[in-house]
Amino acid sequence: MKIQVINPNTTAAMTAKIGEAARAVAAPGTAIDAVQPSFGAPSIEGHHDDVWAAAGVAEQVRAGEAAGADAHVIACFGDPGLHAARELSRGPVIGVAEAAFHCASMLATGFSVVTTLTRTVVIAEHLVLHYGFERRCRGIHGTDIAVLELDDPASDAYARILASSREALIHDRSSAIVLGCAGMADLCRRLQGELGVPVIDGVAAGVKLAEGLVSLGLGTSKRGDYASPLPKVYAGLAAPYSPA
Repeated sequence: MKIQVINPNTTAAMTAKIGEAARAVAAPGTAIDAVQPSFGAPSIEGHHDDVWAAAGVAEQVRAGEAAGADAHVIACFGDPGLHAARELSRGPVIGVAEAAFHCASMLATGFSVVTTLTRTVVIAEHLVLHYGFERRCRGIHGTDIAVLELDDPASDAYARILASSREALIHDRSSAIVLGCAGMADLCRRLQGELGVPVIDGVAAGVKLAEGLVSLGLGTSKRGDYASPLPKVYAGLAAPYSPA
């Protein structure tokens, strides 16, 4: 089985870290292809970044389909380009936020999200509503750690995320934590050990859900709105991505 894991930003170090997190949970025989777009933002921290990230995801899904990927995982908590990617793919396409919400809801009656910049909290709230988890998600908490600061020891990222998680569990009366950034994937096990509750990383959850769906012989429905894009010629910068 081959799973394409797409980091929608253009930071190679983060792509490598996400790939490591995916391979750590992949079953024997599952090949993980961690990739990133050829264009876009170095981190995704707002609506404008998200637009370019969605286009980059579409670029990589097209390439992954041509290379024989069985499934795709979009490794950004905003799930940029998820629906477009499902139009392009016959196999499953998993967004890490949607995957994490589903897993958390099966492990706890209420969960909290701990994310990066406070400005992205509203974006996460929109996702919770879009996916129908408003009755399970009891709070979304920004730490004001920039995405690219997660690997900077000077940012004290782990301690700040741990403190925010502890506060969320008390304030929200929740019993699980969802990590609101794919760049936090490597912190998951350590946080779970200290907090004593399930801590869900969407990258790991996405890989396992993708494996399960592929193993069941299930793929994206090609009836209705996830049917392949209608053939047409795009103009300008989009011309190379015209649907066949």
